[in-house]
Amino acid sequence: MSEYQITKRQEDNATRENVIIFPADKDSKKKIEVYDEDGLYMFSIGDKRYKDYDIYLKEKSKEFADNRRRLYKIRHEKYRHKKGTPSYYADRILW
Repeated sequence: MSEYQITKRQEDNATRENVIIFPADKDSKKKIEVYDEDGLYMFSIGDKRYKDYDIYLKEKSKEFADNRRRLYKIRHEKYRHKKGTPSYYADRILW
């Protein structure tokens, strides 16, 4: 897969969470690197082997993407609410 393209929606989501995002280059298996407000690296999120909400929107339809989002949130319910974790930011930025 080529370099991951961050969307406007993801940038807006990151701004809302007070983090800065860039396409991942520290970990070639991830999509996005997350940095805190001071520019300090936190972690990488989003496995490149899997699609996310914006990819589904582009390739399929909003209805399909919304259903995939719903299923993602169900699968990750246990971890996605713990603020400051990679799962939290993957949920808030990618989905």
